[in-house]
Amino acid sequence: MTLPLLARHFPTRLASRLMGLATTPSPLAILIYHRVLSQPDKLLGGDPDVATFDWQMALVARHFNVLPLPEAVARLRAGTLPAHALCITFDDGYADNHDNALPILQKHGLTATFFIATGFLDGGCMWNDRIIESVRAFEGETLSLETLGMGIHPTTTLAERKKAIESIIGQTKYRPLDEREETSQRIQVISHSAVPNDLMMKHPQVKALSDARMEIGGHTVNHPILANCTEAQAWEEITNGKQYLEDLLGKPVRLFAYPNGKPGQDYLPEHPELLKSLGFDAAVSTVWGACMRETDPFQLHRFTPWDKQPVKFLLRLLANYRNTDPARQD
Repeated sequence: MTLPLLARHFPTRLASRLMGLATTPSPLAILIYHRVLSQPDKLLGGDPDVATFDWQMALVARHFNVLPLPEAVARLRAGTLPAHALCITFDDGYADNHDNALPILQKHGLTATFFIATGFLDGGCMWNDRIIESVRAFEGETLSLETLGMGIHPTTTLAERKKAIESIIGQTKYRPLDEREETSQRIQVISHSAVPNDLMMKHPQVKALSDARMEIGGHTVNHPILANCTEAQAWEEITNGKQYLEDLLGKPVRLFAYPNGKPGQDYLPEHPELLKSLGFDAAVSTVWGACMRETDPFQLHRFTPWDKQPVKFLLRLLANYRNTDPARQD
């Protein structure tokens, strides 16, 4: 479906805006994904399955100019981006990035950047996934976490389990790194649950992504909230993650994604400066919006495309190009 044809299905005012987007040189849009699931998962409704990701990438390939992130950053600085410039990124290092996302990206001739938290490779499990899988596998009707000071959570229905997961993750996310990990492990014990050991990539899969000409970026070792880290802890997390990837890939790692990614809440003003001193060229946040030439290259905005219907998905991507205010969080 072409943009003029798409515009004809909507009121004149909206059609005019769409046509303006189609003819005006655009800022840079950077999409953020985490997983591409083999099958739909009602507990992970924010993550697309392979069928959804396939049509999303088909639309992206048809209507946008997809660039490797390093090239896009350089052209953003130079003011030479093409219209509807777009990059695709993945955070954390899930195995389905290699198994499911890579073949679809290759099918559509697209490139992406994968930001890897190295401490979870080769059989590890992120704390939030341990919580999700513990609640999923819990066989009772009420999960009591009173011994952890985290309340009682009904788990009879899917809606209750989703609410429990949201509450427990919210209570855990900003705890110190060691406490966060210990809390998630204790929840697993309390729920009598087994957690999968194959959620994250193994190091050969990371290497395979790089060999397929995908970009690999740093995402720390243990995915801490950098704002909660000491200066030494932040340096160690960022440096060790970068060094691991460079040793694995045999080439420099120049891009970084802040864990959780909200400025002032998840990372502080000193962290972009730290990245510069460590040899990074750019970094991405989770502030929603598009990037302009004046956007700080160490605080690039990204956008999560959540629509599961093609026209809405495309319209939301187009509308995102209007969101160039870094303070705006739609």
